[in-house]
Formats: sequence, structure tokens, C-alpha cells
Amino acid sequence: MLDSGAMPQNEFAARRAAFRALHEEGCFVIPNPWDAGTARYLRHLGFPALATTSAGVAFSRGLPDAAWAVDRDAMLAHIAEIVRAVDLPVNADFESGYAHAPEEVAVNVALCVETGVAGLSIEDASGDPARPLYELPLAVERIRAAREAIDQSGGDVLLTARAECHLVGVANAREEAIRRLCAYSEAGADVLYAPGPRALEMVREIVEAVRPKPVNILAAGVADFTVADLAALGVRRISTGSALARAAWGGFIRAATELGAEGRFDGFDGAAPFAELNRFFEQDRAGKKSESGGESG
Repeated sequence: MLDSGAMPQNEFAARRAAFRALHEEGCFVIPNPWDAGTARYLRHLGFPALATTSAGVAFSRGLPDAAWAVDRDAMLAHIAEIVRAVDLPVNADFESGYAHAPEEVAVNVALCVETGVAGLSIEDASGDPARPLYELPLAVERIRAAREAIDQSGGDVLLTARAECHLVGVANAREEAIRRLCAYSEAGADVLYAPGPRALEMVREIVEAVRPKPVNILAAGVADFTVADLAALGVRRISTGSALARAAWGGFIRAATELGAEGRFDGFDGAAPFAELNRFFEQDRAGKKSESGGESG
């Protein structure tokens, strides 16, 4: 049994109910922290929910965002850490479920539910360059197995099904993504997600194809559209994937490269002031103590 920090089950239930409500109307941004500190700061900024990022945590550990480079148990521990760090609903980027066979996906999904997440996503990328996507019948069975595992756990956890067609470069990615999302919807997915499309017309097609199920859209870089534009198309949820982690890496790389190549410190311009960050975490820590009724020892 995974240690979820001895958090009460009613706390998980409240977060899950709040997360489900967010998907029922309107549109919200769900940013992706990569550690407890970034999770706490995003909470401070007022975001209503957070999502983990497999790329963000992999890069922080000196690993690529490749299939299961961060192994299942390490990822479960990371997810549990983010859940404990905030009093918000957390959606887990659970990659492809850390297994190929549906019955093994079900076992791993049940473990993910134990961390206290309000939602989790399962993708259909196989990790095999020769066949980058699971064949559709198997992909559907994997989503169905995840659905059954969630239902048997008794937790009201939202299941997001991801069609990775655009990211792995399959032919006719547009049509194939929609075909797969529709099949995953029938298999029991609550939310549908095809990362990659940036054209608003393509987003519109996805939303219309799976309606009334909510759609997650990835905003992983500078875009011509806004949150309001996506909301007007009926998008319910907007995630940022690894974008925030890569933004941090961008600042680090620029500063470190300039320091090493030119012996200059100009790259530190724009860095968050130490006093500001330290003050935030002091106040945040005091707030956490107050919320929990103080610390013992």
C-alpha cells in the first residue's frame, strides 16, 4: 500500500468532487508543476487544480522523457508528493500506465488512485519506434481496464485518455486521433486529450467529435490563441505539459552558458529575488502549520 501521508479519505473525496465539477462547465487552466515548491507556488497564484508532468520530473532527475525512464514506483512517489504538497485536485500524468497488458495497467492504475489523485491520464504510445501506438483494439482494452480499476477502487477519479497520434508522427494523425478519442470515450474515459494540435479548427473538430465529454488541450508554447479562444470552442481544460519546467530550464541554461562561456553574470538578471522566494515559503509554511493545527516535536 502506498503511503499517501495519512491524509483522510474524505479529503480525497472532496478534491475529486471539486475536480469533476471543474469539468462540467466553463474552461480552466491546469498547470504542471514538477516538484513540491512549484506546486505550492501555483496554488498561491490561485489555480484551481494541478497536474504532474512526466517530462518535468524526468528532466529534474537527469533523465529523458522516454517510456518509463522514471520507473513506476518513483513516479508514484512523485505523484504522492505533489498530492501532499497542496490542498488542490491533482491529475497524474501516468504515461502509458507502466505496462503493456490491460490487466497490468489496471494494477498500476489502482496504485495511482491510492496516492489520492483526483484524476489520471493514460496514453496510447507504446514506446516501440516500429509501432509507436498500440493497435486500437488493445488501446481500447487498456482504457477499459483503467476504468474498471478506478471503479473498483471506489474512488471518483477522472480518467483521461490520450491519443498520441500527433506526437509520434503517425500518418493521418488528425483523423486517427479523433477515431481513437471516440473509441476511448466509449470505453469509459471521462476526459479526452490529443496533445499536439495547435490550429483552432482542429481543436474545434476534436471538441465536436467527442461532445459532450470534456476535452483537454495542451498549450506547451507560445501560441496565437488565448484561453478565451479555446473556451469559446468548448474546451474545458488547458494543460501546460512540460512548458513551465522548460521555461525554468531556459533561464538556467542561458545563465549557466553565459557564466561558463564568457565569465559574465548578466544571465542572473531577471532571477527571482532570494528574499521574495524565501518570504513566500516562510509564509506558506506558516500557513500550512496553521491549517494542520501546528506541528508536534
